[in-house]
Amino acid sequence: MSEIRSHRDLLVWQRAMDIAVATYELTKRYPREELFGLTSQSRRAAASVSANIAEGYGRGTKQAYVNFLRISRGSLKELETHLVLAERVGLASSESTRDLLKHADELGRMLHGLISKVQSQSDR
Repeated sequence: MSEIRSHRDLLVWQRAMDIAVATYELTKRYPREELFGLTSQSRRAAASVSANIAEGYGRGTKQAYVNFLRISRGSLKELETHLVLAERVGLASSESTRDLLKHADELGRMLHGLISKVQSQSDR
């Protein structure tokens, strides 16, 4: 296992970034009239996941880090909801969201594990 020197070294942050990129790619195919609707909402939620992991890591206290990891997990659930809604209203096919939802589920489990690990440690 390599040394963690910044939030960019965290696998959970890297996976969150991958999901954000995939979300941007998917939403490029949404109709223009959704630019200020599900396109914007999905992209903001996706970007928020990695941003909150980074912000929490930078805060330097266990309590703040856990709080931001929880916010990140909430943004991930928001993104999942936007993806399912996009399917249900016909903006995206289940084939186009299947892998993204699978990766989001995996990331959710990773975030849960990291939250548990950080809570069990003493302050940095």
